[in-house]
Amino acid sequence: MMEIGPLVVETLPYGVGTTPAMPSAYLDSLTELDRFEWYVGQPGDPAESIDRFLTQYQLGTNALSRTTRPGPGSDPNAPVGAALFVSAAAGAAMIGAPTGAPNPAAGVPDVVAVVYTRTTGHPVAPAPPPATGWWLGPWQPSWTPAAHATAVTRARDAIGRGDIYQVNVVGHASARYTGDPIPALARLGRLPGARYGGVLTGNGWAIGCASPETLVEVTGGRLVTRPIKGTRPATATGRAELLASAKERAEHIMIVDLERNDLARVAATGSVRVDELYAIRRWCDLWQAESTISAHAADGLRLADLLRAVCPGGSVTGAPKVSALARIAALEPVGRGAGMGALGWVGPDHIDLGLTIRTAAADGERLHVWAGGGITWDSDPDAEVAEAAAKAGPVRAALAGNRPQPPGR
Repeated sequence: MMEIGPLVVETLPYGVGTTPAMPSAYLDSLTELDRFEWYVGQPGDPAESIDRFLTQYQLGTNALSRTTRPGPGSDPNAPVGAALFVSAAAGAAMIGAPTGAPNPAAGVPDVVAVVYTRTTGHPVAPAPPPATGWWLGPWQPSWTPAAHATAVTRARDAIGRGDIYQVNVVGHASARYTGDPIPALARLGRLPGARYGGVLTGNGWAIGCASPETLVEVTGGRLVTRPIKGTRPATATGRAELLASAKERAEHIMIVDLERNDLARVAATGSVRVDELYAIRRWCDLWQAESTISAHAADGLRLADLLRAVCPGGSVTGAPKVSALARIAALEPVGRGAGMGALGWVGPDHIDLGLTIRTAAADGERLHVWAGGGITWDSDPDAEVAEAAAKAGPVRAALAGNRPQPPGR
């Protein structure tokens, strides 16, 4: 376990941006109080470490309970909340599953928790104006389209053998850059439909997120998750195809069942319900299918238990989850890094974590992006490769400073 205090600027600008799910009232008024970071391979249970670090500041405690407990009081220097990032590899480590290949952005921690107060100092500022001299080189994928398609075929073979029912296969690409990457990551966070748009920074690294997907939201002991599964171009034809696709609907319902089971592990008996099934939402130039599942927290639920139940997210792993993670570790040539994890806000009375799809990370030399899709027996390898490219397209365009192309072009 590694705990470090507030950092200074080195290699990349630090302390700039709006953390995903941060309450808008705190914009421009926060100062970092304390920070915890952890990397896969270090000792300790990341779920317990996060719980211990945040509960000492009374963060998340009221959110997890249906009975309000005393808060931090009126002290103006009291913590108001924390940014929290949990990588997919850290989530796998929490449940004893394979953590996958090494992170291609090795400088980005697998767990980051940053506690803030509303006092004077070095505030979290809004996104800076576009930097001059920004240059982004060509993207270099970690595998070719043919290798990606072969991985999809191998995933289908595993499904055919009965090893798994469904699995998410994710690709990675990186590009060299010069200049300040923070404005590029901030542009990413402003993409249309980015429910969890924002930037988190540290010593020599930064994460930008444009995710539309809720991993878990908790208020007053009510747990909510909103899995997304199923994608088509945001055209009238694409919407009709998504609504009519038996393959997409079956894959979606399989993940809804997985998420119901995940919540049931930490919910009051009989409280899990599907509030909305297969609703069509828009993110940039794509239609996506989303469901809403809720439950009441079991008595005495701790943050560590919640994280172990929902991380890594079912919509980016598969079913059964641990078996799918083992298959992912065997199929994907590089780790998921900042992608497919959790990023959001933990306040005293509210927890809101998004799933880090449509996410990029910067280290001192390169930008990194991840994209993929869920594989079932009915998946077509070439179509899956094309879907991953469609998801990555708006992310790459935003990072380069270009406007994403409209559907059909």
